[in-house]
Amino acid sequence: MAAQAAAAAQAAAAQAAQAEAAESWYLALLGFAEHFRTSSPPKIRLCVHCLQAVFPFKPPQRIEARTHLQLGSVLYHHTKNSEQARSHLEKANSVDAAKPLLRKAIQISQQTPYWHCRLLFQLAQLHTLEKDLVSACDLLGVGAEYARVVGSEYTRALFLLSKGMLLLMERKLQEVHPLLTLCGQIVENWQGNPIQKESLRVFFLVLQVTHYLDAGQVKSVKPCLKQLQQCIQTISTLHDDEILPSNPADLFHWLPKEHMCVLVYLVTVMHSMQAGYLEKAQKYTDKALMQLEKLKMLDCSPILSSFQVILLEHIIMCRLVTGHKATALQEISQVCQLCQQSPRLFSNHAAQLHTLLGLYCVSVNCMDNAEAQFTTALRLTNHQELWAFIVTNLASVYIREGNRHQEVLYSLLERINPDHSFPVSSHCLRAAAFYVRGLFSFFQGRYNEAKRFLRETLKMSNAEDLNRLTACSLVLLGHIFYVLGNHRESNNMVVPAMQLASKIPDMSVQLWSSALLRDLNKACGNAMDAHEAAQMHQNFSQQLLQDHIEACSLPEHNLITWTDGPPPVQFQAQNGPNTSLASLL
Repeated sequence: MAAQAAAAAQAAAAQAAQAEAAESWYLALLGFAEHFRTSSPPKIRLCVHCLQAVFPFKPPQRIEARTHLQLGSVLYHHTKNSEQARSHLEKANSVDAAKPLLRKAIQISQQTPYWHCRLLFQLAQLHTLEKDLVSACDLLGVGAEYARVVGSEYTRALFLLSKGMLLLMERKLQEVHPLLTLCGQIVENWQGNPIQKESLRVFFLVLQVTHYLDAGQVKSVKPCLKQLQQCIQTISTLHDDEILPSNPADLFHWLPKEHMCVLVYLVTVMHSMQAGYLEKAQKYTDKALMQLEKLKMLDCSPILSSFQVILLEHIIMCRLVTGHKATALQEISQVCQLCQQSPRLFSNHAAQLHTLLGLYCVSVNCMDNAEAQFTTALRLTNHQELWAFIVTNLASVYIREGNRHQEVLYSLLERINPDHSFPVSSHCLRAAAFYVRGLFSFFQGRYNEAKRFLRETLKMSNAEDLNRLTACSLVLLGHIFYVLGNHRESNNMVVPAMQLASKIPDMSVQLWSSALLRDLNKACGNAMDAHEAAQMHQNFSQQLLQDHIEACSLPEHNLITWTDGPPPVQFQAQNGPNTSLASLL
């Protein structure tokens, strides 16, 4: 027994010595980190290096969690790298460990309305981050009922609107409609702090507008969008009221009004792009990006980077239509840079980024690269509308390529057959699918079939003011009538196509229309009109060619070969040394 006791004592002494040694190196690194943090001026980079040096020692879990917390706090308060800060803070409080703690806290907090609601929101957010939207919706429903019981219609509306947002993400439209109707009634009937009331209205209207836009209903959304724009103007005139709500459950706010302003700009850009008002889209993008730059100087909230990426994604598509490929490419590289700073942002936008590169490749006639980019994007997305958009564009690439991909093309066209079970409810995408079928029939020489598909596109695009689809359908119909020798009917299609394309402005359709007008007038013996159209065609050709050469000579053009992993950091210049992305922006 004495020998065993001695051995146990010796082992305990060894462990104590080991713990003391571990404690000493940890305390030394912590001391250095604190010294650098409190220096004048603070040496944050050195502070971060000292804290990061803790991890290679494989410290006990409590020390590892504490170090992640300290790193997250330092990065959040002293740098603009909010995503890394969030990453460390999440590691300090891992989701698996946090969920049971939050559930326990929810159980024992029912007598304290503010904390009970806050914990329900937090646990719902964790489930959302894990993409468990069913559990998140259930918790938000529980929160809405609890808020009703404690007499907080304001926070009830916040819970229900948050649930509506997740249901929209899940495409559970049958559940969304009655829920949004209920939300609208609650918001209108609630009498309280004017800023809180207007912020609820903004949340409600943003959901309605995005729902319409997801459905491709550009005309139907206009009344809601106008209300939203008026609402944000009202909020901007209101002063923040310092009086605290009498009900502690009302102590929540959806978004700062500066963030709401950017969000309203963003949905306006989305609408303008879909409707084909590209100059308006540019105007609101400029306003939103200027506001974002000001906000990011003082606020490192991750949502601002998300807003910035979505704005850039939409304006890039506008640039490709208006014939500014070089600018679009530089903005694609800007999205790459933002995604390099945030793994979560890249995860959420990788498919969109490859889709944009695919569209750029089509615009510069790099069809093999376009195919590779669209195929990569399809592999990375589970979003039905984005999937349908990519497939539609990939099908148009295969159509232009002729007989090389006939089997794959037939398979794709069947999967987006607008006459049968179209995979999504979007009016705009279904109209685009009819156009692609018409384009395919045109290339096959089946002109009557092509006209049927294109007239269906025209009917749908006119119903919802989808100007670009209207212009594309008109010019293709004009081309078909020209081939069939029906010059009068061809002219009746091409002239409005040119007018609409000039209004958008859509350079490709203008180029196509001017070529047809030149040939039509020549065939009809209208020499002066033919000469004028030929001159227009020459001008458009020169502009597009110059932009094409400029874009292809940029080092970022090499992005078209990137199809795997995170965005590349450097690009090889076409006629020069390596150029870092940062130096190009």
